Amino acid sequence: MHHHGYTWLGSAHELLKDGPRRPLHPEFRSSGVVPLERAHWLLKPTAFIQGTWSDAEQAAAWFGRRVRASAAAFASERDRDTTRLVDATRRVVERVASGEDVVGGWYLTGRRFLSVCLIACSPHRLRPEIPCPVGTAEGINPVTGTPTV
Repeated sequence: MHHHGYTWLGSAHELLKDGPRRPLHPEFRSSGVVPLERAHWLLKPTAFIQGTWSDAEQAAAWFGRRVRASAAAFASERDRDTTRLVDATRRVVERVASGEDVVGGWYLTGRRFLSVCLIACSPHRLRPEIPCPVGTAEGINPVTGTPTV
């Protein structure tokens, strides 16, 4: 089991467009907007993967860094609270270690939206039929997506 990391930062208006967020839509694979179903991140091209971890602590650290990098722009003062952010990162470790997805979303100033996701893979607990986007074929490392030697 490992997790792939994905982020999206864009116009909150884009979240209202269902089409590009659904796998059958022609723009789905080229659009970085958050899919309607979290497991559908795994259907996007590997270029959208921002990291892959089998270690829960490392995955949570990445998640925390991404969230903290934008925290000053969170629209809600409550969401900017650093104590809440530290507590949320601790919970990420537990969820990743148990094989769960972790999905965070925040409205930012300027009508923007930030999504930070850790999506479980090989297999995904709710969508085991979706293959790992980096492959699991013999000779391919499913965690890094690189050929094994």
